Amino acid sequence: MIYNLHSVLMIRPSSFRVNKETLKNNFFQSEVKNISNDFILNQALIEFDDLVDKIKLSGVKVLVYQDDLKFDTPDSIFPNNWISFHENKIIATFPMFANNRRLERSDGVIAFLEKSNIEINQVFDYSKAENSNLFLEGTGSMVLDRINKKAYCSLSERTNESLIEEFCDDFKFMPIVFNSFHTVKLKRQVIYHTNVMMCLARKYAVICLDSIDDNQERDKVVQSLKDDNKELIIISENQLSSFAGNMIELETNNDSFIVMSQTAYDSLDYIQIKKIEKHSKIISSSVDIIEKCGGGSVRCMIAEVFN
Repeated sequence: MIYNLHSVLMIRPSSFRVNKETLKNNFFQSEVKNISNDFILNQALIEFDDLVDKIKLSGVKVLVYQDDLKFDTPDSIFPNNWISFHENKIIATFPMFANNRRLERSDGVIAFLEKSNIEINQVFDYSKAENSNLFLEGTGSMVLDRINKKAYCSLSERTNESLIEEFCDDFKFMPIVFNSFHTVKLKRQVIYHTNVMMCLARKYAVICLDSIDDNQERDKVVQSLKDDNKELIIISENQLSSFAGNMIELETNNDSFIVMSQTAYDSLDYIQIKKIEKHSKIISSSVDIIEKCGGGSVRCMIAEVFN
């Protein structure tokens, strides 16, 4: 195994709610009415804690950082967008589309990691690209195949191609760049993050091919996955809308776990579940309020730590 998972980082939120700065291009978010922000936060904390408990039961070490109230950061529950971890004790930090999400990049989190015996020897900081209105939101923008050194990237306002190339040059990944869309109110809209339309595991890929409208781009993605002997588990656009693409594989010793929301699991059919279970044990947990208000699901909540 090239990459050994040390633990996962998860941020317990202090001010979770609908982030109005991200509604512009995250069509998975919904504005809620007649529900107080206090209720939203309290329900999100219940969902967060339940998910943490289930991951811990698998044997995966979970590093939980309690977000402080230094800044108003309604999306801090999604750390994978601003930080990623790599071999040789290297991390990367990323430029964020929404102004209030830029406040999530936190020295406090770095200090917490170091106190948790996570060594950081080098930082690749791409955040200055925000000054040029260029963005690359971590492993939301890029679905990384760390074994085969490929980065699958669907372009959007939050995923800039020049920054993809810079990251791939720095970390020696091959970029697989394409465009993906979903239908919102009868109109094709750009998908804001790659990790809502595809998930890569060691032996398989869960992907919504119908979201890649261009035939050549779709064929390029499929061929790349097949070249690496990935079994393709195809999901529909309706399943994508239920966050069935927003899963993450976590490995402990020789065990593989695939973590997904209850909404995603309930959207899958019998055959899809059996295909997944050939390779991984399924962990599902309800994160309904987080999905509805945040427009992201369990993969977005988890940053894998390799050390």
